[in-house]
Amino acid sequence: MVLHSLRDRRDHRIHRTAAIKKENRILESKVAERTQELAQKNADITASIQYARRIQVAMLPEMEFIVRHFPESFVLYKPKDIVSGDFYWFGEKNGLSIFAVADCTGHGVPGALMSMIGHDLLNQIVLEKGTTDPGEILNSLNEGVRAALKQDQHDQDTADGMDIAVCVLDKKKHELSFGGALRPLIFIRKSLLSKIESDRFPIGGTHDTKDKKFSTHKILVEKGDALYLFSDGFADQFGGERGKKFMMKHLLEKLRQIHELPMQLQSAELEETFDTWKEGLQQVDDVLVVGVRIP
Repeated sequence: MVLHSLRDRRDHRIHRTAAIKKENRILESKVAERTQELAQKNADITASIQYARRIQVAMLPEMEFIVRHFPESFVLYKPKDIVSGDFYWFGEKNGLSIFAVADCTGHGVPGALMSMIGHDLLNQIVLEKGTTDPGEILNSLNEGVRAALKQDQHDQDTADGMDIAVCVLDKKKHELSFGGALRPLIFIRKSLLSKIESDRFPIGGTHDTKDKKFSTHKILVEKGDALYLFSDGFADQFGGERGKKFMMKHLLEKLRQIHELPMQLQSAELEETFDTWKEGLQQVDDVLVVGVRIP
């Protein structure tokens, strides 16, 4: 009787062990299948974003086109992710050279979508409608972004938009017009740095800013003057010995130190400075710096 009971318990343990092993094999198979599905979905999403990057880069002005108008110029463009919420724009209308640097809400895919809206609107406002006053360009851009995102409808609660700086150069008059939405213009002549402040409200966003109008600043320029437009990604990058932000004041000092160098060397200097400061830390935002020397 005792022997029979022991045999039953042994058989029960064997059957139980076999059942557990079978359940584990089924579970492992499901996990492997699910892991493969997730890996495939991730690969598909990454491939789609990579394709979106090709579209985004194709929309940006070619450097050859910019250099044709500004032989001494550079664009330092370092997206945080595959696609970027920062973008630069260049156009020519009525003999005027117009260029802009924009920092859209967010980065990655949301920022990239906003950048494509901004790029398309600038094409319409400047190239199609012929608006060349920076303040008016920004007013039209503000209206366009608000309309595209339906921000004036009471049931919409999106504060998305962009910060942007726009410059218009009249080479015949040696006159530069500037308008900005939370992004300044840096102007350096013979080591003397001037910061032309922007209006203190963004393109798009909350109902509080919908009726505000952007202003235009005009300055006389000379051959050799250096102009800089940038997003906030460079100054906001954490790094250094204490892991602190780079800060605007250090960026301005760096620009003042290097402004007499050839523009391509300035770009290399800035990139090296950024990478050294970051010291392996994660890049926190898209980085965009544009430098132009008045021809």
